[in-house]
Amino acid sequence: MKILGIDPGLQVCGYACLEANEAGGRLIEAGVFRTANGSAIETKLNQIAEDTKSLLKKLRPDIVAVEELYSHYAHPKTAILMGHARGVILQSCAEAAVEVRSFSATRIKKSVTGNGRASKGQVQRTIQTLLSLAELPEPNDVADAIAAALCCANEVNTFAV
Repeated sequence: MKILGIDPGLQVCGYACLEANEAGGRLIEAGVFRTANGSAIETKLNQIAEDTKSLLKKLRPDIVAVEELYSHYAHPKTAILMGHARGVILQSCAEAAVEVRSFSATRIKKSVTGNGRASKGQVQRTIQTLLSLAELPEPNDVADAIAAALCCANEVNTFAV
């Protein structure tokens, strides 16, 4: 099963495609796509939609795993802006008829590391070990996308962490 994890962002979106089965997981491709600094929000959202559609066409995942929105009371505007990015990603998946699973950040961390409050570094080191990567997955946007894909694989019982 191919699972595409996406870490939504208005400036940078991380993505990672994982092939998962009972024997383990293999990272097919991971990276980021970026929007232009200073662009209008509608231009950024259009670019995110185009990049997402391109990934879906190229990688042909069975499922897309996306982190749910997190809103801190001190930064509500951040959640609203992130919601726009997440919305165009979800719409692109719906248009391509690809199933989407959403997971909270704490659930993703707990699924991957066993600790819902794990640090970014702990998540990166666990991913490196699980997938036998030569280096830590970087930047954090990529590590978060891989973690979302691994969480989804655990959820659908195709990979045992």
